[in-house]
Parts: sequence; C-alpha cells; structure tokens
Amino acid sequence: SSQAGLASASSAEGQNVDTEAKPAWEESQKGVEDPRVVPSETPAVYGKPLAEPVQNHYNPNDHDLLLDDGEGPGLITCLPGICLSVVGTGDVGVVQRCGGNYIGYQEPGCMPYCPMIDTISIVSLRVAQLTCTTDCKTLDNVTLRVNTAITYKIDKKKLKQAVFEIDSPEQQMRSYTDNIVRSALPSMELDQAYSNKDTLCQAIHSDLSRSMARYGYIIMNALVTDLSPDASVLQAMNAINSARRQRVAAQEKAEAEKIMKVKEAEADAEAKFLSGQGVARMRKAMADGVKESMESMTSAGLTTQDAMQLMITTQYIDTLKEFATNPSNSSIMVPSGANAPSDLQSQIREGFVTAN
Repeated sequence: SSQAGLASASSAEGQNVDTEAKPAWEESQKGVEDPRVVPSETPAVYGKPLAEPVQNHYNPNDHDLLLDDGEGPGLITCLPGICLSVVGTGDVGVVQRCGGNYIGYQEPGCMPYCPMIDTISIVSLRVAQLTCTTDCKTLDNVTLRVNTAITYKIDKKKLKQAVFEIDSPEQQMRSYTDNIVRSALPSMELDQAYSNKDTLCQAIHSDLSRSMARYGYIIMNALVTDLSPDASVLQAMNAINSARRQRVAAQEKAEAEKIMKVKEAEADAEAKFLSGQGVARMRKAMADGVKESMESMTSAGLTTQDAMQLMITTQYIDTLKEFATNPSNSSIMVPSGANAPSDLQSQIREGFVTAN
C-alpha cells in the first residue's frame, strides 16, 4: 500500500520531471556517492552472521520510486517486518524458529528479530520459592501438617531441558516433597519430628536436587517452616508440659523447704550447744562465787548453815528487786511471805539431800 501511495505521488508530480534530462544527470553523477544511500552491513542474527550479506541496490531506472526534490532523484526503500526483542536483567529469551525448533537463547538486552520466522519467549533465571503443605501421621498416630519452602532456579546451561523436557515443574516438586515427608515422618514420634527438622530438611534437599537436576533445575534450599499438629493434640502437649513443669516446681519447692528446715535445726542445735556451754560456764562461775563467799563468811565466824541461809536470803531479795525493775511483760510468781526465805532454804536443802 505504501508503494502504491508512492507511485501515485510520483505520477502526480510526473509532469514536472524532465525525462530527457535524466540521462545527462545520470552521466554527471557517475562515480559520485549518494549520501542518502546507506551501505549495507552484514546483519547478525542471535550473535551469528548470516552466510551472505544483504545488499541495498540503487536503480535509477525505477522511476516509480524516484521523486524530484530539486536536488536530484531520491530513494525510498521498503524494509521487511523486523521487531525488537527486549529481555530484562535476570531473564533470558528462548528463541524458536519455524514453529518451535529451539536454536538458542537471547541474553538480556535488545535484539532485532523477524516474528514471521522466529519466536522469543521470556524465561526467568531468578531464584523462586515454592511452598508445599503435606498432611501425614507420626509413629505415635498424631496427624501432622508440615509446611515446607523450596527455593530453586533454572540452570542456564540446561535451559532447553528446563523449558521443553518437563511440564509443570512446580507440581512435580510438590509431589517429590510430599513423598519424602510422608516417607520420613511415619518413623518418628511427634517429639522426634520437632527435634529432627534439620534431618528432614537435608533429606528433602538431597532427594529433590537429585530428581530435578536432569531437568535443569537447581534446588537452592529446602526449609521446614512449620509443624502443625491437631488443635486437641496441641492442647494435650501444652497440658503435659504444664504438668511436668509444675512437678519440677513442686520438687524444687520441697527441696528448698527441706534445706530451710535442716538449716533451722542445725542453727537451733548450734544455738543450744552454745547456750549449754554458756549455762555451764555461768554455773561454774556461780559455784566458784558461792565457794569463795562461804569461805569468806566461815572465816568471819559464821557457821556453814548460817552462811547458807544468808546467801539464800540475799539471792531472794535480789530476785524480788529484779522482778520489780523488769521492763518486760513476762513475770514469775515466787513466795513472798515472812517465812519465804526459810521455806525456800528448806526446799533447796531437801533437793540436795534427795540428789545425794
């Protein structure tokens, strides 16, 4: 249609073109390079040059394509249908020719191609994540839901296998992961499943890498993100843990009380021992004092009986004095009559006689 429009435009202005002057003009232009004609270069397709270069030929006899602009004839060329393929960083363009034959891939950047011959599909080389959810049973018959996260990417060296030799790779990775989890967990109890998460992750990563490597997929990592038993089982586990912790707390509390009582008994025994030593020392001192007093009174001319009665009377008066001046509320009742010292003396004497 563009050629028809140009032809009609040329015919419309054909009245101003001097056909006889054209040969003379052509003769004068021999050997002169037309600046409007761009020399052809060898085109490259997907980084490889074609076998034969395409030449842009200029033929002045093609009057239908010549226009007179006052400076000589012009050239209008009709380019074939060329499009640009733009591939971003982290992606590659898979090139297929003539209905699907794989011929290579395009690196990130801009490249011309012919859509009537080739097709370019964008494939990502970025690291992607796949989430899998697996329901299974443990050795102690606990229903468990396992959530795993698989990170993977396409191997650029095996791009053809990753694109054309496997269908639904994510679904196949989910199937592999379910099979591995359901093979490993039934041999573990619930507590072991929680404690052996790293072992399960290593098993998933190893088996999945071996299975997907031939299809051009690199498994970067495999993580067990969650182990979720049934709600009733979870409540029972919490109750067991709570009871265990309460038992440990009770044991620790009883042990603390035992230690306190032992320490109190030891302190009381030590206190009584020290108190007995004090009383013995006090009585010894009292006996020594009584002995010295008796010797002093005997040397003064008093008989032993009179000296004893004098000492008891003196002790009785001192006791009454201390009772009167005692600031505490505790009190002790002793005989306070006129015959109290003699009665007290007779009681003490009888005590000594009975003891002997």
